[in-house]
Amino acid sequence: MICIEGNIASGKTTCLEYFSKTNNIEVLTEPVSKWRNVRGHNPLGLMYQDPTRWGITLQTYVQLTMLDRHLSQISAPIRMMERSIFSAKYIFVENLYRSGKMPEVDFAVLSEWFEWITTNISLPVDLIVYLQTTPETCYERLRQRCREEEKVIPMEYLESIHQLYEDWLIEQTSFKVPAPVLVIPADHDIEQMLQQYEENKERILAAQRT
Repeated sequence: MICIEGNIASGKTTCLEYFSKTNNIEVLTEPVSKWRNVRGHNPLGLMYQDPTRWGITLQTYVQLTMLDRHLSQISAPIRMMERSIFSAKYIFVENLYRSGKMPEVDFAVLSEWFEWITTNISLPVDLIVYLQTTPETCYERLRQRCREEEKVIPMEYLESIHQLYEDWLIEQTSFKVPAPVLVIPADHDIEQMLQQYEENKERILAAQRT
């Protein structure tokens, strides 16, 4: 189990597309289509418009769908997954709470759920690949790809997410890191990134649980 982590627009999709062409790898992208349509409702879009009101709604569903990803039946020897239930909590829920956009009671309920899940259910991860980008690069990429829900994302949001990732996976001072971390600088263009994935391919696919 390999989790690809990184800020919004850090290049996770490009990374997954590259490895999807390799034999014996199952690639699981984030279930964004589910977050955009829950029985006709779009909690992802609602959260970006009014995070204080809809943050708990989206993040409860994110936690459920990411747990489903972790527990789904494996169809190949290696599974590569976009983000994880851990970053959903340690990065995105944490950011909502620290920024004052999630009431303390909502944060407490989500935290209780997360702690129950991780205590009672085995969710092994063998390697985390961290695509390390600057917030400026992510902001420019967001402007270029023009996804509807992302049009309202300010630079400050990307800076906050970046710092939480750095504290978790680089400094390792905020939360428990569930697996070894491989850092890949990801500010480069697609051609350079594909070259980096090729250079790190064996190292990534040979990940051993420690």
